[in-house]
Order: sequence, then structure tokens, then C-alpha cells
Amino acid sequence: MINNVFTEEFFNSLKSSVVDIEFAESLPPQCYSSQAFFEFEKEALFNHEWLCVGRESLIPKVGDFFTVTHINEPLIICRDRTKEVKAMSAVCQHRAMLVAEGHGNAQAFLCPYHHWGYRLDGTLSGAPAMNKTCDFSRDDIALPRLKVEIWQGFIFVNFDLEAAPLAPRLPEVSKYLENYKLEDAEGPRPEAPERYNWNWKVMMENNNDGYHATKLHRGPLHDFIPSEKSVFPTMSKNEAGYVRLNGTNHPDAAFNPLQKAILPIFPHLTDEDRHQAVFANLPPTLSLVITADMIIYLILHAESADSHSMTIGYLVAPGAMKTPLFQDKIDFNMKAAMEITEQDLHVDRLVQVGLNSRYAPRGRYSWQEKAQLLLNQWLVERYQTKWTETRQSIPIKQTA
Repeated sequence: MINNVFTEEFFNSLKSSVVDIEFAESLPPQCYSSQAFFEFEKEALFNHEWLCVGRESLIPKVGDFFTVTHINEPLIICRDRTKEVKAMSAVCQHRAMLVAEGHGNAQAFLCPYHHWGYRLDGTLSGAPAMNKTCDFSRDDIALPRLKVEIWQGFIFVNFDLEAAPLAPRLPEVSKYLENYKLEDAEGPRPEAPERYNWNWKVMMENNNDGYHATKLHRGPLHDFIPSEKSVFPTMSKNEAGYVRLNGTNHPDAAFNPLQKAILPIFPHLTDEDRHQAVFANLPPTLSLVITADMIIYLILHAESADSHSMTIGYLVAPGAMKTPLFQDKIDFNMKAAMEITEQDLHVDRLVQVGLNSRYAPRGRYSWQEKAQLLLNQWLVERYQTKWTETRQSIPIKQTA
């Protein structure tokens, strides 16, 4: 095991994780367990990539907002008076109090500590008793803003204001989602994210891992979608995501005890669509689990090397939420989905324990794990680029 991750040896060793699946091995355990490497990841990934924060439908009216956190940065997502979606820091530029919590509708954001006020676009509107402060101008102060893009009805933000647009880098993923019309899909506000004590990549790998499905989840809730029917479409080199298609044993299959869709199916699906499930990942934050009548979306919020939070939401076909017994049917589906999820969460926790062991391996892959290779390719390109940029500068301090 390489102890110091910030060496040429370590970054050269990543090459074996991006070769053809027949020869590839998993990433070094330090990529999941080292806090120093997570700090490196912030700059290599999170500060420059598009991060999903939620659905645009959550803020339909002027003044609607919700708050979210990525890499421990508290953010506000709101619809301003021009009806545009804005993303900004929730940190008051006076004494760092948060100016918003939760979700709701606001005319402005008022810091509860000293009553500095901010308009819906983040500009400062009021700062009491600052008239004796030298060289102070309200016009110079605003909540720091992030870049925003809407894709398939999901809001993405980027700390890098010069970042290239997201949608043009997702032609292949978009093709496989086209018939589901995600921009029109409907769903309720998800519950607050749950916190988990393992690395965000462990969760993202699990979300799109076909290899474990008929082993860990073997039984009537999952047997209709065997691992042997996994297909991994080829993605172009610059694609910002990847997809796994998994054939099903019968049409309109669903994760419930009946193994059959009980909600209205998405209306534009082809016969081929109805005989498979689609698993799509947009690292580093969004995973989609798509069946004929329901889409579960998982938004990851990285926090440290060994912790992250995850938001779980669902989408259904337009109008489905108004059909008879909808809540009973969705509860039926979600109970089964959560039973499967609990199995995943148990092993994810123990995988993180194993990754911290001196005996943690760089294991070889099955062909059914090609989604992990696709994630590795996305990650390693960015790791290598950032390492090349930083290796000639002051060495990064090793803290873990």
C-alpha cells in the first residue's frame, strides 16, 4: 500500500483502474479513506463540476427557495423576481450567520443575527447602524453566487463561474432518458437528507452496480432484473455521465412484491424501454434508478473522506399523483425500494470499514461491474489533471 497519496507513484498507479474491464483493478483504498485525498478531491472535482441540488419544480413561484449543502458549503436555491433560478451562498457577509434554513417563500433573506437583509438575487438591501463604518458601501456586498443550469428538470450548480455548460456534455445519457421526459415528470418534495458514515464514492458505486444485485438482493423483490442482463452502452470520452441498462424478465417490471408496475407508466416508452431498467449516474452527485412507472433519484452531498449525506426523491408520470389510491401505491413501491436500500446501506457501511484496513485490496472486476470502470475513468481523468497542475507547487500537507 502506498502511504503517501501525493506522489508520482500514487497517481501513476491510478492507470490500472481505467484500462479495459478484463484487466482493470479498483482504485487505491486511500481514495476512499484519506481525508487529505478528500481535500484534494474538492479542488479536482467539487469546485469545478456540476452538482445537483434538486428539482426545479420545488421552486415554482417568485420567492420560493430551499437550502442545500455540498462539501459543507451551505447554499440557497431560489427563484428571483425575474423568475430565474439563482444559487448563492447562505452565509451572511457580515459575521457568517446563515441567512436561510429549510425551504419556503421569502420576499428577501434576513439574517436573524444582526438583520442584514439580502434581495432574492443576493444583493445587500439593508445593514442597520453601519453609517459610522468607514469605507462601507452596501453596493459592494452580496451573497456569493454560483453558476446554475437546468437539465432534465434537475437544478445543477457550479462553484466555478467559468465552467463549461453541462447539457452539451451529456448527449449519450440524454438519449437513454429521452422517452421518460424527465423535465415533465412529477414528484413531491423529498425528505431532508440522511447522513451516512462512508465515502461518497462507495455510495455512488453501489447505486449503479449490477454485479451485486442478484447476490445481495436475491429474492422476490429483485429477481425480475438479473445481473446477467446488464448492458453498458459505450460513452464518448467527454461524456459527463454514464448509463447501465438492465433487461428484465417481463415488461413493466417494478421494485415491489408484485414485480409489476402499479402506477401509470411513462407515456412515451417504447417496447424496448418497457423491458429494461435504466441506471444513470452523473458524478459526483446524481444517481437515477428508472423503471417503467417510477424514477428514484439519489443526490449525494459529500462531507469528508468517511461521510456524506443523501437525498432520496421520486418522480412519476405527469398526472399519476392524481390517480386513485396513488399514496397507497407509492407507499407499496417505496416500502420495497427501502427494503432493498437497507441491504445496500448495511454493506456500504462495512465496505468503508474494510477500506480503512491495512489489508484493503485493489480488487479485480467482473464484467458486470463495468459501471465502476466508467466511474473510474471519469474520476481518474480529473485526478490526473489536477495532480499535473499542482505537483510543481507547494506540496499538499499529508493529514491522513
